[in-house]
Amino acid sequence: MAITRAYALPHPPLAIPGVGRGQENGIGKTLQSFHKVAEEIAALAPDSIVFITPHNVIYADYFHISPGPSARGDFSRYNDRGTKLEARYDETLAREITKLAERSGIPAGSLGEKDAKLDHGVTVPMWFINSRFSDYKAVRISQSGMDPAAHYRLGQIISEAAETTRRRTVLIASSDLSHKLTGDGPYGFAPEGPEFDAAVTGALSDGNFYALFEITDDLRERAAECGYNSLMVLAGCFDGMKVAPCLLSYEGPFGVGYAIASFSPGEPDDDRRFLERFEDGKLKEARDRQKGEDAYRALARRSLEHTISHRTDLPVPDDLSSELLERRAGVFVTLYKNGRLRGCIGTTSPTTVNVAQEIIQNAVSAGLHDPRFDPVDVSELPYLIYKVDELHPPEPVESSAELDVKRYGVIVSNGGRRGLLLPNLDGVDTVDEQISIARRKAGIPEHAPLKLERFEVIRHE
Repeated sequence: MAITRAYALPHPPLAIPGVGRGQENGIGKTLQSFHKVAEEIAALAPDSIVFITPHNVIYADYFHISPGPSARGDFSRYNDRGTKLEARYDETLAREITKLAERSGIPAGSLGEKDAKLDHGVTVPMWFINSRFSDYKAVRISQSGMDPAAHYRLGQIISEAAETTRRRTVLIASSDLSHKLTGDGPYGFAPEGPEFDAAVTGALSDGNFYALFEITDDLRERAAECGYNSLMVLAGCFDGMKVAPCLLSYEGPFGVGYAIASFSPGEPDDDRRFLERFEDGKLKEARDRQKGEDAYRALARRSLEHTISHRTDLPVPDDLSSELLERRAGVFVTLYKNGRLRGCIGTTSPTTVNVAQEIIQNAVSAGLHDPRFDPVDVSELPYLIYKVDELHPPEPVESSAELDVKRYGVIVSNGGRRGLLLPNLDGVDTVDEQISIARRKAGIPEHAPLKLERFEVIRHE
């Protein structure tokens, strides 16, 4: 096993004496654990250290691996101009990770470097490590906007690459936890902050990485975390094997959660193939949902599956009800995979001869033409869950007082810009949030005047 040890480490710049200037004494447990980790790494004397960071360039559908032979970093943005660091990159290991990722269908590589300077997600843990041991080469990999499963797969790939290149490798998952632990923290307080941190530290303390899969996107967003996906990469490094976990410390005195944990590999254990278990569960969930589909959702699924499998549009089936064949309406089709949005396209008013054609057309568009996502691949089809919203004609309103986030969708417009948000969406709890999201989707500046419309839907889910 080439991954000799992995660590979850936070990245508070104030932990650096030149930045903290005494404030670092407020995170004494974290500092003590940092020094212990540095001593352990010095004893391990790894050839390479792979840093997973949330603070370098992040792409929605691509893992960025920093290119070149080396990079430098400092803390000048935190008013410390004297502390400087340099990383010598392990280009051989980086190339192997890229090659294996491409073979596995995971987009990763060194394209798109926007700033070669080391970010604080790397420099903070590196400062402590280098205080004890610096004779190693580094690989810096950014988190991406892809789902947690993709990050877990990246961990599997890193492990294989370290094995293939015979590098004794340590992995650092750079990972602050919630930024909403206290009212005087950087983002204020939210009850989801402590809830998220308790879930993560519980998973780290007992090595139950499957518990990380059970943390929802909504909880993560409300907790304002930045390290979850780094931890998923760490978990993937140990897929199918026992680990010896140790939660060295946890504290959050400044409103941000700092956890430090170490993991050592053990014997193979098929019961710890957590990605396989997660995907099996999601496949069963999707199949169960398909059994209960009404005619609207079943038609959306048949349409996308037919187009991907046969490369032609689905003809309107003969066995549809008069509701689908004789009425006209705007329709939105939304796709979910593993609990995450996978595509959503719709029409606010009818553009075809009936609701059936509207569904057929928009299901294909949601799966293949939503610009936020890559087109759905045939291998994804069994995991997809469909939602169909049939829209009533929109009506103008004078103010947000006439809106109801649960009952009405909203359309905002300013000149030629127009944005829509459906009603009763998870994570959208107020009218102000609803309008703000629709405004952003339309690209309308925050203080520009808005024309508001509302609409109701018949939802099939």
